[in-house]
Amino acid sequence: MAEPVGRVAAWATSRLELPRLVTTPGELRRLTLDQTAAGQTVGLVPTMGSLHQGHLSLVAAAQRECDFVVVSIFVNPLQFGVDEDFLTYPRQLDADLRLLAERKVDASYCPAVATVYPPDFATKVLVDAGGELWEAASRPGHFTGVATVVAKLLAATGPCRAYFGEKDAQQVAVVARLAADLDLGAEVRICPTVRDHDGVALSSRNQLLSKAGREAARCLSLGLTAAARQFGAGNRSGAELGRAIAAAVAAEPNARLDYAGVVNAEDFQPVPLAESGSRALVAAEIEGIHLIDTALLDSPPSLGG
Repeated sequence: MAEPVGRVAAWATSRLELPRLVTTPGELRRLTLDQTAAGQTVGLVPTMGSLHQGHLSLVAAAQRECDFVVVSIFVNPLQFGVDEDFLTYPRQLDADLRLLAERKVDASYCPAVATVYPPDFATKVLVDAGGELWEAASRPGHFTGVATVVAKLLAATGPCRAYFGEKDAQQVAVVARLAADLDLGAEVRICPTVRDHDGVALSSRNQLLSKAGREAARCLSLGLTAAARQFGAGNRSGAELGRAIAAAVAAEPNARLDYAGVVNAEDFQPVPLAESGSRALVAAEIEGIHLIDTALLDSPPSLGG
């Protein structure tokens, strides 16, 4: 990702106050230690940038519950596969910092890749949570990359509340297990998925889609809604509900189904019989972009519009 060099000068004529810019783990640790020593509660919102209203809802939650909020912006190469979109993943640091300034965020942690992963870096974090199903099967090594970077973020931040979106539910389960098992002093907070007017879950990857691709992306939330409606009508078969999700994706010619199913919300194992609180999952590829969505069966997504 681009280095945040010269940002202070670029903002010199702005009326917005730039969040305190931190670029190394040592700086971040000193900053948060000062806050906790003063009795302040620290909130961390980890992001890969290209911020949207979903990210900003996490920021708002952190600001409601914490005294001092840090938003990290780092496109993590370790969680991208060989054929995935690391190089094309959207990056817009100036716009991101402006959004954070408008919301009076206290600090932004924007390290360079070489700072997070120096040439002699030799450690990876493996979390045995959620099995080898769904995203773990679809993107081998993805959760190891996520766990490694989140471990580094939490270690540098120290005791904090860390905010994640429900859309990445399996990732959140991995992060929660990581934080608990390694005694990192972080309380993982999960916030609801934010959706566009037509029900599509907000994602930085959405901006990589054409107009037709963005329209096609509706099939994920349509599938979740179809499963939720069947569940509401009394269908408890996990397999049949999964097929309802898959059918909605199959009906969209511009989408290729990756997976669809209904799982236990705690361990992400498929459930033969769904119950209130079971989680529906779906992933699809649209124009080469990997999109995911999820909903609890007793709180279906709104189609909007």
